[in-house]
Amino acid sequence: MLSSTNAITPNGYIRFRDYLQKACGISLSDNKQYLVASRLGKVLERENFSKIEQLVDALERFGSSKLKEEVINAMTTNETLWFRDTHPFTILKNNVLPEMTAAPLKIWSAASSTGQEPYSISMVIEEFKSTRPGVLKAGEKIVATDICTNILQHAKQGEYDSLAIARGLGVDLQKRYFDKVNDSTWKIKPHLSSRVDFRYLNLIDSFAMLGKFDVIFCRNVLIYFTVDLKLDILKRMHASLKPGGYLFLGGSEALSGLSDHFEIVQCHPGIVYKSKAV
Repeated sequence: MLSSTNAITPNGYIRFRDYLQKACGISLSDNKQYLVASRLGKVLERENFSKIEQLVDALERFGSSKLKEEVINAMTTNETLWFRDTHPFTILKNNVLPEMTAAPLKIWSAASSTGQEPYSISMVIEEFKSTRPGVLKAGEKIVATDICTNILQHAKQGEYDSLAIARGLGVDLQKRYFDKVNDSTWKIKPHLSSRVDFRYLNLIDSFAMLGKFDVIFCRNVLIYFTVDLKLDILKRMHASLKPGGYLFLGGSEALSGLSDHFEIVQCHPGIVYKSKAV
């Protein structure tokens, strides 16, 4: 495998960084050469590229969609776990869902990775319905999107090994909402997976085809974008929310300059952002 010293030249790194930002919005800092080398080493070696400039040349040529998809898959971070940070899901169950029992419920999980977030949301809906018999009769739908095609395929299968299933998921929920495939594999039950629709989406592209949502989870992904692109995405997410809809962000993310679009709702612990009319 090629190392950063002989493949990731200073000029080549700048070119690749610019390409990646234009292609999917991911913004790399000045000192991520090692990351590019480790994640793209196999691609460079297979394509017999001695310098990353050759890879960028190939990506910029017409008809390079398969290579582009492979590079984006390799550069995408897919760290996740069940009920990540806990309080957003508690807020969803105790504060948000009680307001949304009449009309059909529609939730968007942006950057859904291997499926833990949308399936966690589906479990929350199931728990909520079990304590409120007769609610949400109009139905529920979770749209789960990601830019990584390999990860989407994994998420659609809904199967997880013992290590993945244990990350943030209690034994009681594991037994209640998963079927054991074999000694090391668990599969989410059909009534939970059936309400989740996984789709490919690049967040720099239009959201119009997704329709309107009651709730959007966009957690731990905006940190990879520039300030301007982050603002653009958040404005378009506001436009994708129904009046009074809710937006969940990651623990290290916050709205800046959008006080006229969202109001902060303190939930102790945690916060959620409620859409305002603009």
